[in-house]
Amino acid sequence: MIKLKHCKTLLASVCLTLLTAGASAQNKTIAIGYQLPLSGENAQYGMLFRNSATLALDDFNKSGKLPGVTVQIKFEDSKSDAKEGVNIARKFSDDSSILAVIGDFNSTVSMAAGQVYAQTKVAQLSQTASHPDFVKISEYQFRNINTQAYEGPLIANWAHGNGVKKVAVVAIQNDWGQSAANNFINGFKAAGGTVTDVEYFNPGTRDFRSILTKIGRSQPEAIFLGAFYEDGSAFLQQKLQMGLKQNVYATSSLYEKKMIELAGPAANGLYLTSTFLVESTEPHIASYVKAYEARYGAKPQQFAAQAFDATNIMLNAIVAAGGANATRAKVRDALAATKNFPGVTGTTSFDQATREPIKLLTKLQVTDGKFVSVK
Repeated sequence: MIKLKHCKTLLASVCLTLLTAGASAQNKTIAIGYQLPLSGENAQYGMLFRNSATLALDDFNKSGKLPGVTVQIKFEDSKSDAKEGVNIARKFSDDSSILAVIGDFNSTVSMAAGQVYAQTKVAQLSQTASHPDFVKISEYQFRNINTQAYEGPLIANWAHGNGVKKVAVVAIQNDWGQSAANNFINGFKAAGGTVTDVEYFNPGTRDFRSILTKIGRSQPEAIFLGAFYEDGSAFLQQKLQMGLKQNVYATSSLYEKKMIELAGPAANGLYLTSTFLVESTEPHIASYVKAYEARYGAKPQQFAAQAFDATNIMLNAIVAAGGANATRAKVRDALAATKNFPGVTGTTSFDQATREPIKLLTKLQVTDGKFVSVK
């Protein structure tokens, strides 16, 4: 009788242990870290990233792809400051629930944080860091945006192919801006063109009259502009006001509806590239645009779309790495194995040797206040 009672007690204990373990496995929470600017000069971009990442995450957790597992994203404000980015990288690295990280916005902060992630062996996927040296930090750095090493020569050849022989170069004074300018310059010179001016401006600059005056004197046939929409719209307005007639060729960073709203008629004629077309009729892109607009009251632009794809690529890697049983090492390897991921910014694969994304850019021109595809 005593033995039977002991067996029942033991059996109950075993069952309780199994049930507890099962419940724990069925209610596991894993995390992705996302460092992005939510205050400061570039806060508007961070908010777009957070919007799209939240949209992608909610869809994923409802999808049932990882039964019993909830994925969360831990957002941290980097303020577009390299020191803050490093602090966040250390915080995320010390958080064992975080399997991998997305961010940061600009190349300077992404590269500073990347030094930490390289040491702590945490996979880092940036949606927008396009400086060529970013993925050279270590095998843990990835991006789903084209580099300036690709975009710069493409724009240079486009301009030269349109008959431009002399060009002035204007770019923001940071790592990304210098990379954008240098890659365009090298591509344009290689095509046989001449660069008349190279001018850099500090982030936050809104007065470009001195730069435009210099350009007016050197009389180039076109201008290359490496900037974001706030600076770019002010530059285009002042160029029109000062009577400069040269066409402007710009990086994909100016593909933003707000740029056209701020620049007004001065935006017309602008040449630029993009990985995303909000007007696309492809079902998965149209579905994303509809869901984003319904939730946030505005249509997404390229930066929001880049974040949506980055988040989904990372979620896909977590599934491939084993979901509840995923480790940082397995997620890194699954991320590296990404091939033909069908995103809203195009199909993304990572080169096995360089981890660079393999994707195409679309050529656009602003016509009557709208972005229009051109050859």
